[in-house]
Amino acid sequence: MIDRTNVTAPPENTGPATAFVRGEMLAEQPAPITESGPIGWIRTNLFPSVPQAILTLFCLYILYLIVPSIIRFLFVDAVWTGTDRTVCATEVQGGVRAPGWFGACWAYVGTYTNQFIYGRYPDEEQWRVNIAGFLFFGGLIPLLIPSVPFKRENLIFMVLIVPVATLILLTGGNFEVGGMILPLAILTAIALIAVFGFSKGAQSDPIPGLITTAAIFAGIFIVLGVLAVDFGLERVETEDWGGLLVTMVIAVTGIAASLPLGIALALGRRSDLPIVKFVSVVFIEFWRGVPLITVLFMSSVMLPLFLPEGVSFDKLLRALIGVALFSSAYMAEVVRGGLQALPKGQYEGAMALGLNWGQMTRMIILPQALKLVIPGIVNTFIGLFKDTTLVLIIGLFDFLGTIQSSYTDPTWSSPVQSMTGYSFAAIVYFIFCYAMSRYSMFMERQLDTSHRS
Repeated sequence: MIDRTNVTAPPENTGPATAFVRGEMLAEQPAPITESGPIGWIRTNLFPSVPQAILTLFCLYILYLIVPSIIRFLFVDAVWTGTDRTVCATEVQGGVRAPGWFGACWAYVGTYTNQFIYGRYPDEEQWRVNIAGFLFFGGLIPLLIPSVPFKRENLIFMVLIVPVATLILLTGGNFEVGGMILPLAILTAIALIAVFGFSKGAQSDPIPGLITTAAIFAGIFIVLGVLAVDFGLERVETEDWGGLLVTMVIAVTGIAASLPLGIALALGRRSDLPIVKFVSVVFIEFWRGVPLITVLFMSSVMLPLFLPEGVSFDKLLRALIGVALFSSAYMAEVVRGGLQALPKGQYEGAMALGLNWGQMTRMIILPQALKLVIPGIVNTFIGLFKDTTLVLIIGLFDFLGTIQSSYTDPTWSSPVQSMTGYSFAAIVYFIFCYAMSRYSMFMERQLDTSHRS
């Protein structure tokens, strides 16, 4: 029992109140001006500390020295109209401008725009190039937009219809395809042996593999039949192609061929089959160890020396094959990096579900690996697009080569002709490369499944 006789009551609080409860909430107050709006962004991103503030000021000073001169050359002091070099020449060379005048000659670019795009492609047949470009971009744009439906049909259109239609439109069609049947039959037989010899799924259930192979074989013969048809179009040899047309043909072909070849080589390099792994490693290391300019030179000059007498390949076709094989070796290493980045648990989980190698690779491994290496893949695409300028060494006049060839025209010879031409080339290449870069960033955001806050 507790004794409470000596317990005293607490003294009464006679001083001011020590607690306060607000009866209503205050209205929302705006953030400090130094933490929001343009001033807040500048303070946070440009001047967060003294070292970074110094670096920002230094960069602004460099831009102050460079950007105004570029803007003045490209726009302010530029000449936009004219018929010959006199509108773009200095006073010393007989022009009408004041001494020291310096500006781009866009009148010269406007005169040569058709040649920069089509090269020496006949003027009356350039509608065929326009239709081919419309088919390509008309199928590519909806394919790249995630919200557009019918992706499978669109992909079939881009893989099967567009290449055949483009080849017929640009060249005229009516090919001699009789000599291609036997090599294609041999390749199909090799594919059958590979599928039914190394795939456990195909060994246990060969029907799907047979149906797929038969469909591919039938599709090849249908394509060959279409290429042999005479559509009444005038034959245009690849020697007459040039400009942006050649650049797009080489870049698109190289990009479209390098990705599947690179994936196959990456999977082959990680294969447990010694022969497949050895062949993949030798192929990758060989093409990575040879400069592209050497590959182009060998394909154009040396390859015909090793062919039987009377056998020859088109120069552009040889360049396309060399570029595709070269870029596929680099693409293989990019994809292999994505495959090695996946944890071992992904493979074990797929095998625990009872999936065979093909199903595991197609549905689980490759989608994750390719998502991880999107920046590397797009970086390879951009490098390939810019490397197309090297085909000039074998006599193919791509976009940059066509611009350089126009410098020999005395009608537009001026001190600013070459600078204007190279500036125009830089702008065009930047537009294409920047578009690919921005799209890759968009796809990274769309496919990002991380749980970062």
